[in-house]
Amino acid sequence: MSKNVIGTDLQVCCDDPKTGFYRTGSCDTGPDDAGMHTVCVLITEDFLEYSKSKGNDLSTPVLLSGFKGLKENDRWCVCLSRWVEAYEDGRAPMIYLRSTHISALEFIDQEVLNEFALDEKLT
Repeated sequence: MSKNVIGTDLQVCCDDPKTGFYRTGSCDTGPDDAGMHTVCVLITEDFLEYSKSKGNDLSTPVLLSGFKGLKENDRWCVCLSRWVEAYEDGRAPMIYLRSTHISALEFIDQEVLNEFALDEKLT
C-alpha cells in the first residue's frame, strides 16, 4: 500500500470519474507515470482554465476514452509539475493530503501543502 504525504495509507481521490495515472481512483504513481499524477485536488473553474491554457484541457469530454470532462468541485489527481506551476502562477487548487502521494513532498514544501490542505495538516 502506498503512503500519502501525512505518512498513512494513500486514500482514494475519486472513483467517479476514476482518476489517477492508472485509473484506479488513487493518486498512486510508478515508473510508467512520467507526469507524476500524485496530487489530489479539488477542481476549480480557474484551474480548469489555467490547465487548458497550458495545453491540457481537462474540461472537454473525450468520448473515445470515456472521459466525461471535469467540472468545478470534482476531485482529480493532477500532475505534480502542473500543480507546482499553477502555484507559482497563483492559480493552484486546494489539496486533499490524505489522497496525495508521499512523493509530492520531494517537490512541494510541507508549509505549502498545509496552506492548501483541505483535510488534516502535516505536523
